[in-house]
Amino acid sequence: MKETATFHDLAGASVFITGGGSGIGASLTEGFLEQGAKVAFVQRSDSTEFCDEMERKYASRPLFMPCDITNVDALRACIDQAAAAHGPVRVLVNNAANDRRHATADVDEEFFDWMIAINLKAYFFACQAVIPGMKAAGGGSIINFSSISYMMGNAGYPLYTGANSGINGMTRSLAREFGPDKIRVNALAPGWVLTQKQLDKWATPEGLAAHIERQCLKEHLEPRDIVGATLFMASDTSRMMTGQAMVIDGGVVVTG
Repeated sequence: MKETATFHDLAGASVFITGGGSGIGASLTEGFLEQGAKVAFVQRSDSTEFCDEMERKYASRPLFMPCDITNVDALRACIDQAAAAHGPVRVLVNNAANDRRHATADVDEEFFDWMIAINLKAYFFACQAVIPGMKAAGGGSIINFSSISYMMGNAGYPLYTGANSGINGMTRSLAREFGPDKIRVNALAPGWVLTQKQLDKWATPEGLAAHIERQCLKEHLEPRDIVGATLFMASDTSRMMTGQAMVIDGGVVVTG
């Protein structure tokens, strides 16, 4: 990954990322390692080879903990383990999500609960778990990944878009509640980022062409396109930014 900016205050910072071993999350892990941060992440799939690669490149091995984030007790335990290894979490990136396609008529209660557990509940409890350490350390930054899908009113995954909208509301409320403790909480809404999962499951030539037509910038987003903004939001460079939603989508939706 080509480093484009240096955020000096992130050197040595304790960073915790959900889903940090694949897709956008892997690029985020690498981006923070480039800055000299101490990175811990959770991932359901085995990320040992990825950690080996990062250690070879940056002489700093990320702390990988296998975890299903829908298990709140396990998620809390991993956050505690990260704090024990690297110090209190100063930066939390809630990145892990699941945008499985589904029709409204096919949703049962079990699937509903599972989608909300991954895409909203885990975000809340990760925030809750890091806040005491951030308070004690004098502040911190929480970055909650959302998506432009709910802004576009997309069909085909109503539980995912519902959770995305909920993330935005939760972000604003947490920013208000914990601002006096110098804890900043922001949302980041990517557009259609072409991870391997997207390419394997849903990125048809026709779909890609139609989406490019919607974008102002006529290039497909890649995971690395999301890293710089995340580093900015994590750093004290954005110290007076909180309760906001930043969109990186090549110019599909218009905010403000």
